[in-house]
Amino acid sequence: MKVSIITVVYNNQKTVAHAIESVLKQDYTPLEYIVIDGASTDATVRIVKSYKDKISQFISEPDRGIYDAMNKGLKRANGDIIGILNSDDFYINNHIVSQVVHEFNDKKVDLVFGDVAYVKPENLNKIIRYYSSANFHPSKFEWGWMPAHPSCFLKREIYEKYGYFKTDYQIGADYELLVRFIEKHKISYSYIPQIFVKMRTGGVSNKNLMTYWVLNKEVVRSCKENGINTNIFKVLLKYLTKIWQVIKFS
Repeated sequence: MKVSIITVVYNNQKTVAHAIESVLKQDYTPLEYIVIDGASTDATVRIVKSYKDKISQFISEPDRGIYDAMNKGLKRANGDIIGILNSDDFYINNHIVSQVVHEFNDKKVDLVFGDVAYVKPENLNKIIRYYSSANFHPSKFEWGWMPAHPSCFLKREIYEKYGYFKTDYQIGADYELLVRFIEKHKISYSYIPQIFVKMRTGGVSNKNLMTYWVLNKEVVRSCKENGINTNIFKVLLKYLTKIWQVIKFS
């Protein structure tokens, strides 16, 4: 099985090389690596081009936001399996893709996911929050819970059959996509109980009160558009669990 990894980046000269190297060091082949840049004005393009002999496809042009950029990568991907790694994030070891492919072959599923850990940018060994997908069940969508999206690997045919990220969502299109695939279209999935990705706090994952509000409104919208009955008050209850996830590592 061929695997495609997509990294979307815009003006992230500080960490994009680390993300790229964590993909290039994976011990699985064949692996296609696609980098989509949003016409960065810092040193990002120069850094990415320094890996040009190892990157399968590189595009640098304006886009309409992160989900539009992700869709560009998805439509160019040739792999049987597709993963998305943000430019602030990195795979924790060189065997993640190999493990994922083994799981696909063993379980014959459409989606494989694991866990992610949030770390401090100045200390990548310091976990400040652990996002476990262990107890995920489709019934949890109505409560605002989904599998850790940065850990998700999906078959390309699922995107081709059921669609890509909806670009009229500001920050919740990944939630909507997983609700649509898992709940509405009943795709099969398997969970591997380990961290796939470490995510630096800040960057794409950084949220203030306004973005949290927008995100939760889009979570409710995602559910309603895909036949799940929920409300904003039910969704907000998930933060009690998130507070505990932070306390455990403080």
